[in-house]
Amino acid sequence: MEYSKEFKAALSAFSSIEKDRLIFRLLKKDKLLSKKLYFELIDPETTDDKRDAMEEIVREKVQLASKYIRNSKYFLSIIRKISAEITEHVKITTDKFGEVSLNLLLVNTVLNYSEDLNSQRLDAVYKLHMYLINKIFRALILTQKLDEDYWMEIDTLLTEAENKIHSIPYLKKLCINNGLDFNWLRSDQIPDHMDLIVKDIRNQGFLK
Repeated sequence: MEYSKEFKAALSAFSSIEKDRLIFRLLKKDKLLSKKLYFELIDPETTDDKRDAMEEIVREKVQLASKYIRNSKYFLSIIRKISAEITEHVKITTDKFGEVSLNLLLVNTVLNYSEDLNSQRLDAVYKLHMYLINKIFRALILTQKLDEDYWMEIDTLLTEAENKIHSIPYLKKLCINNGLDFNWLRSDQIPDHMDLIVKDIRNQGFLK
């Protein structure tokens, strides 16, 4: 929504008390905005602190969820909720590196349970596998936008993901069938315009 000059002028004409009341009313209705402002204005924790805390949350919550891994539909619903927490962290802190690293951590932590995943039928774990593959593609797109100083840390996570994928035959096959070239799991080997490559893969009916 675009705001007209008249609307902006009307807001500017509010008294300080009226503005304060309006701000607090808006913050009550928008918890995410409230958290973002708190972080930017007075939170003693840095973005790095928040990211470190999120790493622990991801590990702990996936571990707790792992007892439901054979109920793949329910397990995936929990993983989606953890992913939503990562998204909230990114929106609050604008942590671009964390957006990649935390999501790859989520993928790798899930793949720690390769034995449980390998023991299930493909139709039971298909949606989970496709969810993880989409996360990897998204991480590749976002990595291209990061400063190269971050690439070494991202490469460690990508290498870990590749090694774990190779230990899960169904997942490896789905990666290949959906156009994921394992050579891309190196920051300096990600093709230009990765977003367009993924779009083309989707247009061909894959990644679903």
